[in-house]
Amino acid sequence: MDVLVPIDHPAFAGHFPGQPLLPGVSLLAEVLEAVMQDAALSAVVGPSPRLGTVKFLAPVRPGAVISLRFDLTASAVRFDVREADRQVASGHFERTT
Repeated sequence: MDVLVPIDHPAFAGHFPGQPLLPGVSLLAEVLEAVMQDAALSAVVGPSPRLGTVKFLAPVRPGAVISLRFDLTASAVRFDVREADRQVASGHFERTT
């Protein structure tokens, strides 16, 4: 799934002047929204998923098109976020018990 990060995304305001980048929490919100909109993915993590791990590897700038890729395990949804040929984040969401 590809997601366009709008140039005027509100998270860029003040983060950081002259060198805007998407805060990690905003990137995770995009990933979690995609997970919750997909029936198979949301069934694995349930209604209140927990972030198991996350690694932020590269900044996401205004106007970027990020690609979200998912892999399912029995109790988690692993994600990989890429912009073109570079990985910008990875991690997984788990079902809370």
